[in-house]
Amino acid sequence: MNNRLSLLTLAAGVLLVAACAKEQPPVTAETATAEPARIDAQRLSGHVRILASDEFGGRAPGTPGEVKTVAYLVEQFEAMGIEPGGPDGSWTQTVPMIHTLLNAEGSLATSQGGNRHLLQQPDDIAISTVRADPAIAVDKAPVVFVGFGVSAPERDWDDFGDIDLSGKIALFLVNDPDFAAAADEPVAGRFGNRRMTYYGRWTYKFEEAARRGAVGALVIHETEAAGYGWSVASSSPGENYALADAEAPSLALQGWIHGDTASRLLAGAGHDLAQLRVAARHPDFEAFELNDTTFSADFQVQVREIVSENVLGLLPGSTHPDEVLMASAHWDSYGQGAPDAEGRTVRPGANDDALGTAGVLELARVLKAGPPLQRSVVFALWTAEESGLLGSKAYAGNPVYPLETTVANFTLDILQTAGLARDVILVGEGQSELEDALARVAATQDRVVTPESLPENGLFYRADHFSMARGGVPVLLLMAIAGGNDLVEGGRAAGDQWVADYVGNCYHQTCDAWDPDWDLAGAVQDIELFQLLIEDLGNSRRWPEWKAGSEFKAVRDASSTARQ
Repeated sequence: MNNRLSLLTLAAGVLLVAACAKEQPPVTAETATAEPARIDAQRLSGHVRILASDEFGGRAPGTPGEVKTVAYLVEQFEAMGIEPGGPDGSWTQTVPMIHTLLNAEGSLATSQGGNRHLLQQPDDIAISTVRADPAIAVDKAPVVFVGFGVSAPERDWDDFGDIDLSGKIALFLVNDPDFAAAADEPVAGRFGNRRMTYYGRWTYKFEEAARRGAVGALVIHETEAAGYGWSVASSSPGENYALADAEAPSLALQGWIHGDTASRLLAGAGHDLAQLRVAARHPDFEAFELNDTTFSADFQVQVREIVSENVLGLLPGSTHPDEVLMASAHWDSYGQGAPDAEGRTVRPGANDDALGTAGVLELARVLKAGPPLQRSVVFALWTAEESGLLGSKAYAGNPVYPLETTVANFTLDILQTAGLARDVILVGEGQSELEDALARVAATQDRVVTPESLPENGLFYRADHFSMARGGVPVLLLMAIAGGNDLVEGGRAAGDQWVADYVGNCYHQTCDAWDPDWDLAGAVQDIELFQLLIEDLGNSRRWPEWKAGSEFKAVRDASSTARQ
């Protein structure tokens, strides 16, 4: 706990990133003002080539890759003439975090009927801790099957009943109770059918288990219901991050258990996983303790305190500078992991989310080069999105610019690289008036808005805009894996294939790498949509609202007097 790292003071890293930038600088002091005010595909690609290079080491928080990344982003903003947007005129907002790593020598096991079964990371299970404890010891904790683990009084649903989770392991199904429900089942439509609610997210399930006193929580992996394969769920076994000042209760252990492993565990207690999935979809389901089944874990934990950084740039408004529009992306990726089949260890996060970060840089350049806006624009590049939206969560808990007078947040997180599209994919249909504005602006590009085709993946709750939404700020997210675009070349089938190829092969993996053959024309279209929306709202007195029925409307409405 005494190994604190002040990232911005590592001069060597700054020098290294400067050297990288000189090889192919997307922006220079001489060209920043000379370029036409248009989103530029070559500049996007140039940023990604640098940020996703091996020299940046996968951009994990608290690593030399962060030093290089932060220095690069600040250098780019400075070259454009963007002002520092952090606290007290700084470029960054500090995000104190803890980084935890379970030692490989630890042990995991279940016991049933006196028989002990060892579990292996990452084949059987992928767990970690967010506690700053030097050791984790769980000795024969009872295992409780909690179904989907939903407590939703407003939907007349409670999976927990009178069960006591204190000191126990909660075993969850992933997604919502109605995810796979037939039309004639009582639960059908109660949680939005295929559209995941926050109750379906593993983050909610861990939060609920912790609130109820559980010592650990395991989510049973299922590819379709999770929205990604086991390779994604198990990509960082034993490793986690948490905000250092988090006050909410936390679990000693949390993570995923492979579906086959969970099936064997349940069978050993006399239950069939497929049958339990059906039973858990019934309103009368209540959690129950597995007969003669316990879980044990014994690990030493490497705990490191780090100070990571959100990077914030500011374009001040000319007339209403206290009213803020926000364009954001996350700069972090997954760092380095086990070697792949080609021996690569760096997970460069080229599309997720170096490309989104490049999009924010381009928005900053274009908006700075254009006519002044009446309202201010903040360009926010978050840390630790891949660790649980921690950078944006830290900002929302301690905002530099009040959330009450933040007009809207526009988030870029994964953009398609397959060319021009006839449509733009809407994530989270029915949430805010920004959706209507998006449709109007898309029409000027001769495009239409298409609702996400994979609502069951819950992407609305899986990107940094969600931190702003929970604070009441209206949001829009562009995330290409929400469904295939109707591509000019190849149509919807080609768009769906792009999503399948990216998610199935490279999402969070070593092959999410910069490709000089990317066709970024469609990404340019999407970034330009945000540019047009920001320019429109930036010169207006409008305050977009949440739509009736949105879970975020009440939060926003409570601060209405701040916007009069």
